[in-house]
Order: sequence, then structure tokens, then C-alpha cells
Amino acid sequence: MAPRAYWKGTLKLSLVSCPVVLYPATTAAEKTRFHMINRETGNRLKQQMVDAETGDVVESDQKGRGYELRKGKYVEIEPEELEAVQIESNHTIDIESFVPSEEIDQRYLNHPYYIAPEGKAAIDAFAVIRDAMKDQDRVALAKIVLTNREHIIAIEPLGKGLLGTTLRFPYELRDEDAFFDDIKSPKITKDMVELAGHILHTKAAHFDPSKFKDEYETALKALVKRKASGKKIELPEPEERPSNVVSLMDALKQSLKGRGGKKTAAKSHARRATGRRHAAKKTHRSTARRRKAG
Repeated sequence: MAPRAYWKGTLKLSLVSCPVVLYPATTAAEKTRFHMINRETGNRLKQQMVDAETGDVVESDQKGRGYELRKGKYVEIEPEELEAVQIESNHTIDIESFVPSEEIDQRYLNHPYYIAPEGKAAIDAFAVIRDAMKDQDRVALAKIVLTNREHIIAIEPLGKGLLGTTLRFPYELRDEDAFFDDIKSPKITKDMVELAGHILHTKAAHFDPSKFKDEYETALKALVKRKASGKKIELPEPEERPSNVVSLMDALKQSLKGRGGKKTAAKSHARRATGRRHAAKKTHRSTARRRKAG
């Protein structure tokens, strides 16, 4: 049985429309969570809002929202003032355009949702929109209002349904130049790049999320189970950090040996490098002879 719908409304493509429902595509329900407790009583603690200057506990009727204009100076915003600027949802996903999926910068992707038709009467129109998108191999861009905020949502076919992913706005992304400008451009030899390429080849695979293992989550569950049963928790000895490898070339060679390629890949690389050198020398000699003959 599907979980409770997060949002209900209408998906529109020009004059074609159908009722749809949105479900969050992700969940944190299975993650191990901890509560703050009183060590003496074992009771759970509850948080209280405290005035940062006086230290007094602030009751709920005294709480308000304020925007910090400068350090320690706030302008208070009333609830009705917030309501005045909130965007009222018309519960419609109105498709505005279709773009190639490869043009969507991965950094803009935010929260994914499953979009399904609501009721039997919506299935035909839903299937038409979904299958048209499959044929065109494009992603739909639309606007949707969720929790009083307007979002851009990218919609694409997924199995029998649709996947809608809200997108971040440009102001939410940091400029990569601020982080990458100071990266130098060192001179890397072709041999180093080829060795790294061999390492990449030995690790080539297909995307399979079923192989992802959250080892920390598994360890947390085991810890809780062991502690709840009264067993002693043995603390592991800290591991020694390996010394830094001085030579990048040595690190590449050792990495290659440690993978499936081992000596064969290294020899293959050496043979290709030697062949290229021999070919270059042969070409050089031939050119020299032609010049001498001329």
C-alpha cells in the first residue's frame, strides 16, 4: 500500500490535464536515530527556547520571527505579514518547457518525488504525457508550490510513472571559481595519465546502488543491539595512518599492481610506451635519410 500523498493536484500539458499525487521518493525512517536523555534518570530531554542575552526561558506566546539586519539587530516579521507574501498554491503542475536531460546541471537537483495518476479516470491522460516524454527523450520543466514556496520541478518518465525532482535556484549554488581558482596546473607526464587510466579501467563497473552498503548504519544497529543486551562494548585500537607516498609515479604503479591488472597491465603499458618510442625513432631516422638523400 502506497504511503500517504505529500501533495495532490493537476498535471497540465497545454490543454491536456490529469489529477496526480506526489510522494517523497526518499525516506530516512530506517536510519538509526538517538535522543538526548538525562544520564541520571534515563528520561528523555526536551528543548526549550532561551533568550540569548538574559538566559530566561521564552514561552511560546513570546516567540517571534526576526531577520538579522546586522549583528544583534533584528527586524521582527509578523505571521500575517509572512502570509501576505506567501504564494497561494493552485495545486497545478503546469509544464512550461522541455529540455535535454544532459543540459541540467547536477548541482541543481534537490528533492525527488514520485508522481502517479490519481484515480482511474486520470490514467489515460497521464500515460499520454508520460509516453510523449519518452518518445521525445526530454525532461519537462514546470512550476509547483510546496509548503508556501514556489519551486521549479524537473519531470521525467520512470517506469510506469514519473519522477519529479525539485531544482535549486541559481542563488542557492556557490560559484565554483571561488574554490577552484587557486588550483595550480602542474605538468603531468603522459605516462602518469596513462597509468591512472589503467587504474580506472580496472575499476570500471556499472551503476548498481544495491551494492551500496552503509557500514556506519550497520555498525550503529549492532552497537545498539549489543548494548541493549547488556554486553560489553570493546573499543577498537586506533589504526596507524599510512605514511605519505612521496612519488606520484610510484603510487600509480603500486595502485595498478594492487588491482586486477597487476604485472600484465604494467607490462602492456610498458610495451605500448616502448613501441611508441621505437616508432618515433624509426620515423625520425627515415626523415633524416630523406633529408640526406635530398
